[in-house]
Amino acid sequence: MVSIKDIAKKAGVSISTVSYALNGSPKVTEETSSKILAVAKELNYVPNAAARTLKKRETKIIGAFLTDFEGAFYGQLLQGMKEVLNKKGYDLIVCSGSQSHRLLPERTIDGAIVLDASFSSEELLQYADRGHKLVVLDRELDHPNVNQVLLDNKAGATLAMEYLIEEGYRKIYVVTGPQGSFDSNQRLQAAKQTIERNQPLESDERDQSIEYIEIQGNFDKTGGEEAAQQIIKEYTEPVAVFCLNDEMAIGLYNVVKDSSYRIGEHIHVIGFDNMELSQFVQPRLATIDYSKRKWGALASEQLLKLITDEPVEHERIYVTLIKAGSVHPMQSM
Repeated sequence: MVSIKDIAKKAGVSISTVSYALNGSPKVTEETSSKILAVAKELNYVPNAAARTLKKRETKIIGAFLTDFEGAFYGQLLQGMKEVLNKKGYDLIVCSGSQSHRLLPERTIDGAIVLDASFSSEELLQYADRGHKLVVLDRELDHPNVNQVLLDNKAGATLAMEYLIEEGYRKIYVVTGPQGSFDSNQRLQAAKQTIERNQPLESDERDQSIEYIEIQGNFDKTGGEEAAQQIIKEYTEPVAVFCLNDEMAIGLYNVVKDSSYRIGEHIHVIGFDNMELSQFVQPRLATIDYSKRKWGALASEQLLKLITDEPVEHERIYVTLIKAGSVHPMQSM
């Protein structure tokens, strides 16, 4: 790799003069600067980004760490991040996998937005202790260099479960996300609590009790497809299903449409995320809605505040219930 020493030798000037010229310093005459820049171009000189970073202590690059990139969800989230960062003169790089973690200790990036289960909380706290600025979207961490921008998973799951119960369902399946997922665990906890709150007292009729069945999922279509197969096999009466994300609900649709049962008549489904495809399936999928773009934008805003040492408080992304034809009242059937 060509160095400034090579440029200095060919241009017949000192290394410091080359450094001044490359950085646009007025300490070098326009004639000398033009000569040095011409030599640099001739030698195909590429600035050493790592060395410049060590000197300036900034890269103007933010890292978004994601477990994976599959599905429409991430596109909207990342777009929200990018729009805010670009307006402030920052670029965004998207990272995945354990090897990318070294970007933080190597200070290749100025800060990170984390939605990635491959980071342990202990690892993130160690980075925070060393002065790295972090915004987390998938866990709760208490540290002055860490800000939380969390989705209100519990409120969303509560809305979904109460909707199914109010519509008269007494047999409810919940299709979970992968084990260890913060979002899945939060939603699952709220779903269980809602069932418990709505169970009748012992003095009430036992046939009014709610039967709760949990199916392990994985947040992708295959999880929903496998859940549908179990539900169809066990089917004896109309049931409700809360898929902890829309993608699994779409997978469930795919299997049910090829069976003798129908969504919204025999199997009543609600999802979570309001992904674009959920608006076009028939019947339209009931779901929990929130702005993925706003979530990403707010995460970027909070991280930039951390980087510039501005006061910052934890934020929460609120959710709403979208009722639709995939859930009909029990009493109307």
